[in-house]
Amino acid sequence: MMQRTSIEIESLSHLAPLPAASKVGPLLESSITTPFNPGTRDLPDTFAEQAENLFVHMGQMLEAAGGGWEHVAKVTFFLAEHESRAKLNVPWLERFPDEASRPARHIMEVGPGASKVTCVFTAYIA
Repeated sequence: MMQRTSIEIESLSHLAPLPAASKVGPLLESSITTPFNPGTRDLPDTFAEQAENLFVHMGQMLEAAGGGWEHVAKVTFFLAEHESRAKLNVPWLERFPDEASRPARHIMEVGPGASKVTCVFTAYIA
């Protein structure tokens, strides 16, 4: 039987009793990843800063689980504004520059809220 391991990171913690991510065997699933400034519950003002924070948190989860960007299989982003779709490509292409090796990506527009972008992701770390 595979053991489940909770993944906790310094840059992001939840107020509810849930981990940043959970790993079962080689499968890593994140909880909702919010764009707070690392180590705080403060939101930056701009979409670019919020998106960058997501990738910081994702990178720490991957590292804590023994993986890296090459292990990401899919990311689902939740955007407050349709116009932010193109802005998301900047940090995306920094982490995934090889068009022959990018994870799947899905974007859902959720309407205005406190944050401009959140995400969940799946990785496979053999």
